Amino acid sequence: MLDFSANVPLTQAGAVLTVDLGAVRENYRRLRERLDGAECGAVVKADGYGLADSAVAGALLREGCRSFFVAHAAEGFALRQAIGGRSDIYILNGVYPGAEDDCALAGLIAVANSAEQLAAWQAAARRLGRRLPFAAQVDSGMSRLGMSTDEVGSLDPGDFDGLELKLVMSHLACADEPENPVNERQRQAFDALRAMLPPAPASLDNSSGVFLDKAFRYDLARPGAALYGVNPTPGRDNPMRPVVRLEAKVIQTRYLLADIGVGYGHAYRTTSPLRTATVALGYADGWPRRTAASAFFEGTKLPFVGRVSMDSIILDISALAEGRLQSGDLVEVIGDNQTVDEIAGLSGTIGYEILTGLGHRFHRRYVGG
Repeated sequence: MLDFSANVPLTQAGAVLTVDLGAVRENYRRLRERLDGAECGAVVKADGYGLADSAVAGALLREGCRSFFVAHAAEGFALRQAIGGRSDIYILNGVYPGAEDDCALAGLIAVANSAEQLAAWQAAARRLGRRLPFAAQVDSGMSRLGMSTDEVGSLDPGDFDGLELKLVMSHLACADEPENPVNERQRQAFDALRAMLPPAPASLDNSSGVFLDKAFRYDLARPGAALYGVNPTPGRDNPMRPVVRLEAKVIQTRYLLADIGVGYGHAYRTTSPLRTATVALGYADGWPRRTAASAFFEGTKLPFVGRVSMDSIILDISALAEGRLQSGDLVEVIGDNQTVDEIAGLSGTIGYEILTGLGHRFHRRYVGG
C-alpha cells in the first residue's frame, strides 16, 4: 500500500500522476445504479489497481461501499489498518496456510477456494472459540479458482460447523463479450453449485458482468477496473469517467540534423532536421517499452521517436513553435487526449495492466475525494 508520507515531492519527481477520487465515486454510483438494488462492492486489490487502496477505499466508504475485495492477506491487513472496522474485507485468493488465526483476529473474511482452505478456516474457528464468516468460491467454468462440482458435492453439514457462510461467489471468464455463450453456461453452472450449498447471498458480476443481462445480478457485484475508468464494455463507448492523468516532465530539448540515430539501437533515424524533447518517463515507471504512443502538450500531439528507455522517452516536438516547450514543463501521456484503454490497445494489453504497472517514482495528487 502506498505510504502517503513517502509521496515524492513535486520538485523531485519526473512525472505527476493525478487520481480523481471524485471520478471513482461517480463510477461507483453509475455501477450501483445498474444493479437494481443489489449491493455494489469494490475490488481494491493490487493497491487499488495501482492507485493507492487506502485512498480509493476511503472515497468509496464515503460513497456507501461496505464490501471490499483484495487478493492477498497482506493486502487485507493493510486495508483494515487504513479504513478501520467499518466494512467487510474478503481475501479472494483465500488465506494461506498458517495465517488463518491472524486473519480471523483482524476481522478479514476468507474466501474458501477449496475444501482444504475451508477445513483450515474451520480449524481456526475451533482454536479461537468463535464463529468465523467466510465466502465459498465455486468454479463455474473459468478453471482458475474455486471448488469443483465434485468438491462441493463432497461437503457435508459438519464442514460448516462454527462458520458463517456470508457469500457464495464465482467469476465470469467472458463477461466483456456479452454474446459469448460461455456466460450463460457459467450462470447455469453457478446456480447448480449454489443449490448444493447452504443458502447464502450470491455474487457473480465483475465490472463487465454489471453490464450483462439482469439474470446475472444476484445479491452483490464485485466491480474492479471499471471503478478506475477502464472500459467494461469493449467496443462500445466507455460508460465510466476517466480517473487517472499522467504527465511527464521535460528534461531537455534538442535540435537534430538529418540522418541522426535516435535512442537505443538507432531504431529511428531522422530524415530531416528535427526538434525533440526528452521526458522523464520510462519502463521503470511501468510505461510499456514497445508502445508507439504520443504525448500531448496543450492539445498538440507529440509522437514518440525511438525506443522507450528505462527512465526517458524522446518526443518529436516539431509541431510546436520553437521555444514553446521548456525544461520542467509537463506533457500529458494519459488523460483527455489519450486514455488508459487507448494506451493498452497500442501496447497489445489491457487497461488493467497499464494501471497496475504504474510505478511509485511519481508525485501523486489525489483530487475530488
